[in-house]
Amino acid sequence: MSSLTQSGRRAGAQPRWLLLGSLALNLFFIGIAGSMAVRQWLEPPSAALDRSDAARIERIAATLPPADAERLRAQFALQREAVEAAREAIRRKQDGIRAALRAEPFDVEAMRAAMTETRAARETFYQTLQSVVATAAAQMTPAGRNKLADWRPPPRS
Repeated sequence: MSSLTQSGRRAGAQPRWLLLGSLALNLFFIGIAGSMAVRQWLEPPSAALDRSDAARIERIAATLPPADAERLRAQFALQREAVEAAREAIRRKQDGIRAALRAEPFDVEAMRAAMTETRAARETFYQTLQSVVATAAAQMTPAGRNKLADWRPPPRS
């Protein structure tokens, strides 16, 4: 005769269900880990998004009708030096922030001044780049301007 517990079940029934449940859970998690590993191995590495100004203009131009895309590219080519100079001014001002951070003794007012200069340089850069887009938009067709209005930047990666 088998041994019964007070609840009327066999003594070994509960541990078997726990063992089967644990085994099923382990197999489930191993399956998930395996599928993630296989997916990682099979997928080609994603290329980092080119964040240069020319690449940004090209991503915008790719969404426009061909004639309007050429207008945008041509306008960027005309103002490329000004855009690059404004971008370089930001980098120089950021170097000022780095220098202020490294200074001994640390001068918080010098740091704030460097940050203010960087903000002003960034604003100049944005105005320069927006001038490219605005001037090109003035030459575009209504369809091109509508496409330009619908454009959204890609998500940051």
